[in-house]
Amino acid sequence: MAATTVWQPRDDGLAEIFTLLEQQISPSSAVDKSQIWKQLEHFSQFPDFNNYLVFILVRAEGKAIGIRQAAGLLLKNNLKRVWMSMAQENQKYIKSELLPCLGAVDRHIRTTVGTIISEVVNIEGVSGWLELLPALVSCLDSNDLNHMDGAMDALSKICEDIPQVLDSEVPGLAERPINIFLPRLYQQFFQSPHASLRKLALGCVNQYVIIMPAALYNSMDKYLQGLFVLADDPVAEVRKLVCAAFVHLTEVLPSSIEPHLRNVMEYMLQVNKDPDEEVALEACEFWSAYCDAQLPTENLKEFLPRLIPVLLSNMAYADDDESLLDAEEDESQPDRDQDLKPRFHTSRLHGSEDFDDDDDDSFNVWNLRKCSAAAIDVLSNVFGDEILPALMPLIQAKLSASGDEAWKEREAAVLTLGAIAEGCFNGLYPLLSKATFLLPLLDDKFPLIRSISCWTLSRFGKYLIQEIGNPKGYEQFEKVLMGLLRRLLDSNKRVQEAACSAFATVEEDAAEELVPHLQVILQHLMCAFGKYQRRNLRIVYDAIGTLADSVREELNKPAYLEILMPPLVAKWQQLSNSDKDLFPLLECFTSISQALGVGFAPFAQPVFQRCMDIIQLQLLAKVDPASAGAQYDREFIVCSLDLLSGLSEGLGSGIESLISPSNLRDLLLKCCMDEASDVRQSAFALMGDLARVYPAYLQPRMAEFLEIASQQLSANLIRENLSVANNACWAIGELAVKVRQEVSPIVTNVASSLGLILQHGEAVNKSLVENSAITLGRLAWIRPDLVAPHMEHFLKPWCLALSTVRDDIEKEDAFRGLCAVVKVNPSGGVSSLVFICKAIASWHEIRSEDVNNEVSQVLNGYKQLLGNSWAECLSALEPPVKERLARYV
Repeated sequence: MAATTVWQPRDDGLAEIFTLLEQQISPSSAVDKSQIWKQLEHFSQFPDFNNYLVFILVRAEGKAIGIRQAAGLLLKNNLKRVWMSMAQENQKYIKSELLPCLGAVDRHIRTTVGTIISEVVNIEGVSGWLELLPALVSCLDSNDLNHMDGAMDALSKICEDIPQVLDSEVPGLAERPINIFLPRLYQQFFQSPHASLRKLALGCVNQYVIIMPAALYNSMDKYLQGLFVLADDPVAEVRKLVCAAFVHLTEVLPSSIEPHLRNVMEYMLQVNKDPDEEVALEACEFWSAYCDAQLPTENLKEFLPRLIPVLLSNMAYADDDESLLDAEEDESQPDRDQDLKPRFHTSRLHGSEDFDDDDDDSFNVWNLRKCSAAAIDVLSNVFGDEILPALMPLIQAKLSASGDEAWKEREAAVLTLGAIAEGCFNGLYPLLSKATFLLPLLDDKFPLIRSISCWTLSRFGKYLIQEIGNPKGYEQFEKVLMGLLRRLLDSNKRVQEAACSAFATVEEDAAEELVPHLQVILQHLMCAFGKYQRRNLRIVYDAIGTLADSVREELNKPAYLEILMPPLVAKWQQLSNSDKDLFPLLECFTSISQALGVGFAPFAQPVFQRCMDIIQLQLLAKVDPASAGAQYDREFIVCSLDLLSGLSEGLGSGIESLISPSNLRDLLLKCCMDEASDVRQSAFALMGDLARVYPAYLQPRMAEFLEIASQQLSANLIRENLSVANNACWAIGELAVKVRQEVSPIVTNVASSLGLILQHGEAVNKSLVENSAITLGRLAWIRPDLVAPHMEHFLKPWCLALSTVRDDIEKEDAFRGLCAVVKVNPSGGVSSLVFICKAIASWHEIRSEDVNNEVSQVLNGYKQLLGNSWAECLSALEPPVKERLARYV
């Protein structure tokens, strides 16, 4: 039988690819990189191109390491795309070349090989490459540093990217791969004299803590033993991994460290002072994890007198903190593009606000200072005033430290007061009664003390507001308000940002208490609006929007509008339709239009027209950016739809004259069908708002609107679709009560989808469950004959959901529907009668006479129907429920 020929590269092909790679990594700007990419892309059409790349990586001895690495990284990226469609002999060749190279002399080559191996395992698992595990084991057991390091590197990448692959059955193997590797990691590599191997081994095992396979759970003692041995490792990166392991174990399996709790806590306290900041940061995460894991608080309480000083000293700015450089920025220095953080508009949502917000701090660097402040915050919430005896003397000593060199100490003390504001409020109350002690710090010569004082005062805002009733409290609130307004006009950008954000927080807490101060607030805000640069301007927009949300119609006074509107309108006219600085302005106008109501009418026409122009421009840019003269960015559409919703809500039926002559209906329908979930979410919000104030406008395409909205309820309800389904569901309910029988064609399908959502309520969120319960009720009220036959499937979760809805008109509509279906199909309600009773008892008071009568008829009907069993049904109810039912039966 003829031997199979091994693939060999052609010299000319090899030389050509080599030259291209050499040019690709060349730092010279004379080389046109895009042309090189085109060439490489062209070569990648050849079936054996990837063989050339692996040949260069593995066998081009004597050639520059950078070029060999570049070949390897290009190979890895190619394999992602083409591995599954590659010829089997080429796959075999690549695998056979990689394995012997695990022990390459050069570490860069070894680590590149490890990256490619991990990519192949990611694509086809371990069972597709039976030679891999024996090769890794043989390298690990070889005692040769290069081979051990190469195998550990590949293994660590597999553990990081696809840990589950080693914890699964592999055909032909007696045990799972993880059982082969774990003992070696514990026994050989945790104790290796080579720091790189100790680090890789510990990193591998740490990846499994989150998924906690049986192999790790059953060898927990060995793992902990290893951690204690490595705890004092001379290498900082190893100590950091030890801390990370203890933090993850505390989060995932706190019972595993309970027998060793005192030792672990003692260790974490020590490394919280580690000279390496990254080790100290990892250790600092432990205290919040400990509190979240609900481990015994008395153990932690003992440590507080020693822990608190450590956290406090770590809260002072480090000398290399980037904030120290930012703090020097004067308002005269223009913003650079990289200063502008990405911003995220949250699409309009109808119902309970229980969706997770993206954390605003996602673009701030997490460091030891912030982590220590977060730990103090958590401790103050767990122990309350009990931490004050250990903390207050330290704070007071730092606050009274004089001299310029002590400014970081003073700043850390103010940060600490803000961090404990919620948890220790009662104990701090006497101090707060003279909260004015922080006011002088608003004028401190150091900008970072001025900025942190703004934040800390805003953290105490809600407590100051509680005291407004007494003259002293009112005077305090005024002083803080005026202090923050004064800082809005600071010349330092960092202080402007902190003051404006702090003021927005106070606005939310104070709400109508701001009304007497509206004129002075608007004057300061618009003065800031005139002087701020782009980055901080966004925060002013937010503060203006929050003010409008807080004081609502009180803003609708000519004197206020004369201060507020001209600068905003001027900015509005100055920005082009494709300028991203429009986003925060559109959001700001949304809040103002809702607050002013009909008072926004004089500004409505140009605002409406601009929104229409923006949506049309973007829909064109989506298909033909060249003729639109703009790149597509869906956020323009989302912000414009939300502003149109705000106009509808504010102007009510007054919006008719604006939208009647427009093509909004067709644009809106397009947006309801958009592939992007945030565009659909805002589109259905606008559909519902228009249904409330001007349903006739939707009439010509009503069937299409209803059909598309109903499709959202049966979609795959993953996170981003939940908000779309929520708004579509709400919009169907709003339309149903306005157009009544016209919703008939979709009732059966929608009722079935809503029934499923209610049955799986725990998998969605509160808002969608409430809206589903209300819309189902509205449809049942209009077409009880279509809903009643299926009601047994969802009556119990429907009633449970209705029990949590607050008393309002929407709840009245829903109960009209509930009563209507029960009348059509009384026997279908018997098995859920207890839940019907509980839903009825959830009313504090039914104000509508007809709903009151309907509920009474339903209960009396069941009383008659059940005869002697009625008393039995009542006996299953709690006394308060029986008491409330007595009003109706």
